[in-house]
Amino acid sequence: MILIIDFGSQYNQLIARRVREHRVYCEIEPPTISLQRIEEMKPEGIILSGGPASIYEKGSPTIDDGIFSLGIPILGICYGFQYLVHALGGKVSPARKREYGFAELYIKVKSPLFDSVDPETICWMSHGDSITELPNGFRTTASTPSTEVAAAEDEKRRLYGLQFHPEVVHTSEGKKMIANFLFRVCQCKPAWTMKAFVEQAVEEIRAQVGSGKVILGLSGGVDSSVAAVLINKAIGERLTCVFVDNGLLREGETKQVVEVYKRHFHLQLRVARAQKLFLARLKGATDPERKRKIIGRTFIEVFEREARKVKGVSFLAQGTLYPDVIESRSAFGGPSAVIKSHHNVGGLPRKMHLKLLEPLKHLFKDEVRLVGEELGIPEDMIWRQPFPGPGLAVRIIGEVTSRRLSILRQADRILLDEIRNAGLYRNLWQSFAVLLPIKSVGIMGDQRTYEHIIAIRAVTSEDAMTADWARLPYDLLARISNRIINEVRGVNRVVYDVSSKPPSTIEWE
Repeated sequence: MILIIDFGSQYNQLIARRVREHRVYCEIEPPTISLQRIEEMKPEGIILSGGPASIYEKGSPTIDDGIFSLGIPILGICYGFQYLVHALGGKVSPARKREYGFAELYIKVKSPLFDSVDPETICWMSHGDSITELPNGFRTTASTPSTEVAAAEDEKRRLYGLQFHPEVVHTSEGKKMIANFLFRVCQCKPAWTMKAFVEQAVEEIRAQVGSGKVILGLSGGVDSSVAAVLINKAIGERLTCVFVDNGLLREGETKQVVEVYKRHFHLQLRVARAQKLFLARLKGATDPERKRKIIGRTFIEVFEREARKVKGVSFLAQGTLYPDVIESRSAFGGPSAVIKSHHNVGGLPRKMHLKLLEPLKHLFKDEVRLVGEELGIPEDMIWRQPFPGPGLAVRIIGEVTSRRLSILRQADRILLDEIRNAGLYRNLWQSFAVLLPIKSVGIMGDQRTYEHIIAIRAVTSEDAMTADWARLPYDLLARISNRIINEVRGVNRVVYDVSSKPPSTIEWE
């Protein structure tokens, strides 16, 4: 495995994705990790991520410098490179010319990191400080017109640094550089497969649960479906699946999920009817974080109520994924900025009567789908677009009411119908409707109207870490707009969201 130290880079998940694309397992940890813990993890290599801070800023992230004496190969990227140099006695100074964006990279000497890389290539820079003096034992291996030390190494100690970001697609041969670090420097083997994951996960679930029983929150989405089948493979009938009808689901979803799981999976399934409870708790709540926390707490409360009906239950299973954990990093002591808390990470009450079982918490979404295929889950379930844990509550901007839910459900159904009919459902990462908290003037039947606005959101992405707005055909957008306005009472305007992530998020809340 490879250990990635998170110094706060917006690209740290991309580093992990690039490593795993080469079938090498990796984990992201905060810089507060202890040397003892690192040694227990036994990584073949360590990557120090970039970050927005300057090493001279008060409060900038640091790590135990003993990491450089463990004999483990280390690759520092951007801030991680600067920190490595600074910690080992080199010098980092404010750059005379800051570098952001594309840069021409000139490889100056032979290096294992640049094996089979073109000596003149393109890289992506994002830094305000530069390395002006290398520690003893280091040599410069690459430069750009503005940065003399764009890459350096101490090959004897297997310490390497890149001032640019090899993990982004803008660095044309970045994947090759990462592969060189994994295989030439660290001597990793490409053994990370979903078959291997399933075998290991089944053993870990059995060890963690022992003779206990598990309740799982089954939503019908990819994450909970895969978690359910995986846990069922490990412990069989000692898993009870609970479907919480929270009143925040899409049209017809409750009926569909119950039918599919009885037909395909034959799992023990309990349906908890809690629509009135969730809506009552959400009354008056408009702040998105408050809504998420209310839903998270209520969700666990309902589970605990159901758990008391099943004798011997001691674990609550969730389909938490790695991006959920990373984006909620503040709860784990890391420096990455928190964009939003997640239903299955940030909404848990401190005193929970059930222990957590999260078998997917180190996987990205595309890996979860591959696990689902390995487990034999039907294709139409595996390729369902992601749906947020808090449901339509975070697609209604402002207060959640029965009337507003009804409007959004109808609009969302029309949108998805048209996306499927156009054959684009699998091409899109997500496509959904959002109900805005404003009204606009319109004309319908020669009369003035003052009604709601629906926003359409459709994005393409590989793993939700970054996303681009989908260039849907104009004719399709026209059909969606016409149908929503004509068929959904209370809507007189439809708009299309043309924002990418970053700077926007995929969901509006």
